[in-house]
Amino acid sequence: MTKPGGQEIRRLTAPAALLGVLLLGAQSSERQTLPGDPLPGITAMEFELFRMGLEDFTEVETPEDGLGPAFNGNSCAVCHSVPAIGGMSSITETRAGRVDETGTFTELNGGTLFHLFSVPDHRCQVQIPPEANVIARRLPVPVFGAGLIEAIPDETIVAMEDPEDRNGDGIRGRAAWITDVVTNRSRVGRFGWKAQHATLLAFSGDAYRNEMGITNELFPGEVALGVAPETLALCAPPRKGLEDVRDRRSGLRGIDNFENFMRLLAPVARGPVTSLAREGELIFQSAGCAACHVPVLWTGPHANPAFDRKPVELYSDLLLHDVGTGDGIEQASAGMNEIRTPALWGLRLRRPLLHDGGAATMDEAIRRHGGEASAVTARYTHATAEQRRALLAFLGSL
Repeated sequence: MTKPGGQEIRRLTAPAALLGVLLLGAQSSERQTLPGDPLPGITAMEFELFRMGLEDFTEVETPEDGLGPAFNGNSCAVCHSVPAIGGMSSITETRAGRVDETGTFTELNGGTLFHLFSVPDHRCQVQIPPEANVIARRLPVPVFGAGLIEAIPDETIVAMEDPEDRNGDGIRGRAAWITDVVTNRSRVGRFGWKAQHATLLAFSGDAYRNEMGITNELFPGEVALGVAPETLALCAPPRKGLEDVRDRRSGLRGIDNFENFMRLLAPVARGPVTSLAREGELIFQSAGCAACHVPVLWTGPHANPAFDRKPVELYSDLLLHDVGTGDGIEQASAGMNEIRTPALWGLRLRRPLLHDGGAATMDEAIRRHGGEASAVTARYTHATAEQRRALLAFLGSL
């Protein structure tokens, strides 16, 4: 990446051990992928794009690079690092708003995201307004396998929605129709807790500006809710134009590098499957968990063989549901109590659980489910101890 004015930014080099793993992944598609590996079978050119993306993903930004004035982290890897780069962390972002006596949600100061940090000038530190009566926290969503999720056709997701509960199972999932800022087309959202983005490039641009405060072609305006524009101008080094500019050698922006890294990042491989886990998988199906956590979706026809009609074992329908775990924030197409079904692949490597990190164990996370999932949760709580143990063994293998 290059700073405005043409000066090259120093990149953080990935640890030698990690680069060794990446090189091994590029040479062989036979071994099981490890968290943080690229997709098996990618070309040498794609591997180079993945490597460049990894460098940008781990690069630590400074105010001189465009960080801030308000931000949640100084690199993507700050929030996406467990169990490997691209995963999650226990860091949460803060959202807030106001709900009046009629149940109507209102954004405060023009948005819902209230940053954790600011550049040293305290005048740019955002504050949650006193009139806020809804405050929510969200964990980072792992981006393993994100390119495969992006390649799932909109029609596949739409075919699973049932907002009127026509089949009478209590599940009322619906597709999150949004306007993709990259193409300006109506698309089905699938990235983020509220399914607020349909493409990885839009997801990258949003995170670069909203989480690190670095303006880009998709999101060109600074954001620090409640801080006046004239004050923002005093907090940041003076600059002309956008902070994310194209590299002179590669022609790629930072958001392009983030997109490439996530697109080519492999999903987390399944863990050991015991006989108890196989029994638990049957219980997962019979209890109704798979109504939302659909085991396998498929990518559509694609020019790239790595994404062409591939099974995506993500355990999600990518629809919006009200299962009693909503955060009270309206965003994009999602209502206050709706959350996109989280994918369960890699679940054994994630803690804490749920969007707000409010569950320490898988058992606790299941018991927190209500709303559309009330009947499913009831089946779980009324199951025998041995049946619950089997189900948890299955989830622990994902």
